[in-house]
Order: sequence, then C-alpha cells, then structure tokens
Amino acid sequence: MKGILYVVGTPIGNLSDFSKRAVKTLEEVDFIAAEDTRVTVKLLNHFEIKKPMVSYHEHNLYDSGNRIVERILNGENCAIVTDAGMPAISDPGEILVKQCHENGIKVESVPGPCAFSTALAISGMESRRFTFEGFLPVNKKERKEQLEEIKVSTRTLIFYEAPHKLKQTLADMFSAFGNREIAIVRELTKIHEEVVRTTLENAQTLYDEKDPKGEFVLIVAGAEKSEKNDGYTLQDAVSMAKSLIEEGLSASSAAKQAAAHTGIKRNEIYPLLIEK
Repeated sequence: MKGILYVVGTPIGNLSDFSKRAVKTLEEVDFIAAEDTRVTVKLLNHFEIKKPMVSYHEHNLYDSGNRIVERILNGENCAIVTDAGMPAISDPGEILVKQCHENGIKVESVPGPCAFSTALAISGMESRRFTFEGFLPVNKKERKEQLEEIKVSTRTLIFYEAPHKLKQTLADMFSAFGNREIAIVRELTKIHEEVVRTTLENAQTLYDEKDPKGEFVLIVAGAEKSEKNDGYTLQDAVSMAKSLIEEGLSASSAAKQAAAHTGIKRNEIYPLLIEK
C-alpha cells in the first residue's frame, strides 16, 4: 500500500502558531522532508518530536524527490516542511507535490501560516483581487520583463523580498510602476512585526535613511483602471509591442503587455511580431 505525503505548514515566526494537528502529524509520519534540517530540528526539539529527516531543497529537489517518492510508494508516510510557512508556495516543494500526484500518491494538507496571505490581511490594501508574484528574478533583464508584464494589471500585487535586495527592488518597482501605494510588511508574527503604508517614492527615501532588517512582504496597489486605454487598433498594439522589444523584452512578454494595455488579444499580436 502506498503511503501519504503530508504538506505541513510551519510557523513564520511565532512557535505558538504551530497547530496541534501539525505536531501530531510530524509525530506519526515515518520521516520528514525538510528544506533545511538545521532549521527544522529546532522546531522538532521545541515540541519534543524525534523523527528522521531528509534534506529537500532547490539544489537537490529531483534526486531527493525521486528517493522520497520511492519511499512513499513503498508504504512510508512523509511530511514535507519548509523553513517557515506553507510548503510549495514560492517553494520547491511544489515539484515534490507534482511528482506525488503523477505517481498516484495521496497528498494531504495540514494547513499552517502563510506569509503573503497574512501580510495582505493586515495591510489594509485591496484584497478582493490580487496576484502573488513571489520573489522577483535576480537577473536584471528577467526582472524588468516581469515588472513590465504586470504593471498594467489592476490587481493588487504581492511580492516577497530579502532585506539585502529591498532597496533595489523598490527602485525597480518605482521605475516600472510609478508612484503607487505600497504596504511594506516585515517580521510577521515576531516581536518587531511592522506594517508601513506609504508610496513607492517615499519608501525609497525611508530605506535610504535606515538599513532594511527582517523578511519582507511587499503589497503594491494595482494599476488604476484609467491607465488601461480603449480604442486601440491591432496595428497600435503591434507597434507598442515592437517598441517594448527594442527596450529588451522578449516577443512573448511584449505581446502580453501590449495585449493587457490595449485590449487586443495576445494571439493576434504575437504572430505579427515573429513573422519573417
């Protein structure tokens, strides 16, 4: 009989947020797949849980994932945990979950804290429609393409960011989006939890004066509906896309952005960009 993969949410700061069900699950599984065993062992020690662990992270996810799947197929139950929050959310755990589904393995949720939804809930920003973007690419061209693709979206935009990258990210967002509202949420559930409601322009000034500390969730207002213009022709959209390509975007990204801005369908624009 096949085992089960349990996707277990762990605290993002406050250990009191770890549920009784999560503790029971970790006590009862055969082994735990951890993003960083050095971090997870502290959690296990706190709750007096003794359980073997295997390392599962972005640098070994396929080799380790195959071994984990094999063990579950042979009848062992496994819990996957990340350092903080829900596994498989902006996290390599999504690959293991996919592998399990592909092998007919039952995947069961043991919900726990999640940074982006928690941050949105306390930010006071529009929450009816939002897009979670996770971490922006490190590569400058890819980062610019992603920001250009989403800048015309009217949905609230949510990002994760590390402290040492925050200043550059705020500058890149200001360049791409203009001076929008932003909620900067840091150190969720910890002693120094903080929500700063400001603008992208003022945020840059704020962190010119002090060094960012802690892990950040950035919640940026979507584009105003007035920023989306009507009355464009297909040729207008193609010309816009070609200009974006000249600025460094790929044909696919340029077509997506032109479509979002003009209302012309992407599949009408893209073929005209790649025709010989």
